[in-house]
Amino acid sequence: MRGRIQKWGNSLGLRIPKSFAEEAGVRAGSAVDISVDDGRLTVRAVRAKAYRLEELLSKVKRGNLHGEIPTGDAVGREVW
Repeated sequence: MRGRIQKWGNSLGLRIPKSFAEEAGVRAGSAVDISVDDGRLTVRAVRAKAYRLEELLSKVKRGNLHGEIPTGDAVGREVW
């Protein structure tokens, strides 16, 4: 399929056909990685990494565990 580059303010824009966007799993506001290699423009969807609680907690060690942080006296009807 051929598209056309359009001028948008000081930038250029490319419309992505709906069928391509659906297949790539992108929508308005999606993050993409844009690169140029040998004159070839590539746009790739950026997938957010899914974290598991067990994986994150496995990285907590005695050396990177911090203590309590004083925040001052209670204000209003806070209970400590």
